Amino acid sequence: MIDKLEFFIALAREEHFGRAAEVCRVTQPTLSAGIKQLEDQLGVMLVKRGSRFQGLTAEGVQVLAWARRIVGDARTMKEEMRAARHGLSGHIRIAAIPTALAMVPRLTTPFREKHPGVTFSVLSRTSIEVLSLLGNFEIDAGITYLDNEPLGRVASVPLYEERYQLITSTGNPYADRDKVTWAEVSRLPLCLLTPDMQNRRIIDQHLAEAGAQVRPTLESNSMIVLFSHIRTGKWSSIMPLNLTETFGFAEPIHAIPIVDPDASHVVGLVAAPRTPQTPLVSALLDEATTLANAFRSRK
Repeated sequence: MIDKLEFFIALAREEHFGRAAEVCRVTQPTLSAGIKQLEDQLGVMLVKRGSRFQGLTAEGVQVLAWARRIVGDARTMKEEMRAARHGLSGHIRIAAIPTALAMVPRLTTPFREKHPGVTFSVLSRTSIEVLSLLGNFEIDAGITYLDNEPLGRVASVPLYEERYQLITSTGNPYADRDKVTWAEVSRLPLCLLTPDMQNRRIIDQHLAEAGAQVRPTLESNSMIVLFSHIRTGKWSSIMPLNLTETFGFAEPIHAIPIVDPDASHVVGLVAAPRTPQTPLVSALLDEATTLANAFRSRK
């Protein structure tokens, strides 16, 4: 039944029989037959029938929650047995918000030193996408904001507090200041992340609280694009302190704390709220706790 539940989860996620079959690496008739067999076994219709996918029935929504739980437990069992035989090994999929990507090596590097049989893939995603991927078993863990927008039910480890700085060049307004206000920052030509990013929504929120409205002259979902424009000397940006510390800025780039307010938001590791966790995710949560303690000791 596990394979049929995986077919059903994929169909609910992709909302298309052909794409779901491709994800599951089976033919479309095989996937359709598997879901029909699952319906026969459960005695209920799971999918609204038509020439194309039209959604799940009320029973299908209920079964989807059970399917995710059962498939997750089955994967946990398999990982536990593999770890018992061969030690911790496998592949961990992580999705992180763009402003946290520079922090990922602080988690993955010591983890792999302890567990050399583990490999990683790391994706850059919005906070909404991180939670969606987590709920659909497409990633094992995410790094996102914990305290700004609703997370739903997740297991989480707070890692660090994100504070904000004006990043600008010598010769630009405020470049020689030791601090600057949100209202002052709003008057500069800014390059910022796109509005679908929670970091941008946070920045807009604090600017609004200061009575200002941001009008960026450039938006991108790539931190590399923002860095490149700052280095021209013609653009400024607002970036988290931890990000500027990680990459480092030399002359003529300046990082200036933004105050009034001195705002901060918590970023952390999130995983599905499963008990027990898979051995890989459990070890990753432990590593995140170690990293969080290291950040706290620096304060």
